[in-house]
Amino acid sequence: MNPVIGLDISKGESHGQAFLERGKPYRGTFQFEHTREGLAKLLQTVHDVEHTSGQRPLLVLEATGHYQSPVVQFLEEHHYLYIVINPLISNRLRKSSLRKVKTDAADAYLLGEMYYKEEFEPFKKRGVQLLNLLWNGFRITLMQLSVFVSNTSFPCFASLSGIT
Repeated sequence: MNPVIGLDISKGESHGQAFLERGKPYRGTFQFEHTREGLAKLLQTVHDVEHTSGQRPLLVLEATGHYQSPVVQFLEEHHYLYIVINPLISNRLRKSSLRKVKTDAADAYLLGEMYYKEEFEPFKKRGVQLLNLLWNGFRITLMQLSVFVSNTSFPCFASLSGIT
């Protein structure tokens, strides 16, 4: 099995739809508020899916700015993998669907289905990506400096030419 839960995040509440595998929805859509009790309800649903499928589900949600913050923080605290999808991508799929229904429950269902149709990577914190980008840029700058120094006939730069 390859369980996934699609979450349609709104202000203060969200809707979800779980799938055990492609084309196999698990129960119906569910709703939870962004409160301690509501997030406990989400966790119970996640545990139910995990128990039924034997695997931890991946959660898929659309980027909603600060509305997603309590849910994302909760998922990180409980060490669940999640994917944040650009709304333009989900909108493209919604438009290509035969069903032109726009409800929170339908969006949660669509996000779960989208996982099986597309190839997405679990969310990585921006800080880690930025650090990797900065480090790679720093290494390139050092290599460029090394090439410049090795092509220069100034004796004061001779000790820098060993930088890689």
